[in-house]
Amino acid sequence: FECPFCGRHLPTLNKIISDYKGKVRLVYKHFPLDFHQNAQKAAEASECADEQGKFWEYHDKLFENLATSGYSLANFKQWAKDLGLNSGKFNDCLDSGKFAQKVKDDFQEGTAKGVDGTPATFVNGQLISGALPYDSFKQIIDSILE
Repeated sequence: FECPFCGRHLPTLNKIISDYKGKVRLVYKHFPLDFHQNAQKAAEASECADEQGKFWEYHDKLFENLATSGYSLANFKQWAKDLGLNSGKFNDCLDSGKFAQKVKDDFQEGTAKGVDGTPATFVNGQLISGALPYDSFKQIIDSILE
């Protein structure tokens, strides 16, 4: 979530989901890079939001605030409150590290599949590394769907 390239890649993913509705699905896995000091906790926060059924809303809030507000535990908690999440439940989840291992497991899975940076997108098992333009993904997806 702290990767600016992932933020730039988001409109491409949204366009793919829109243009290929019912033909593709997006499965989100975490890959917090060490040099993004708040990425691990941001990923955990998204999982705490998911526990209350608001993963995608929180996901969007994290990217909305990436460049403007900065990431911190206080901001993560405020954004959950802004989205109408149960603050006590969210804060307890985040403070306890409830989803730390899940995020680490996602990272290990990515590493095992050849991911070494973000964004990393898999299309039918094929790793596409980087924030490539929409047309690059369209060519690959169209060739699979033919």
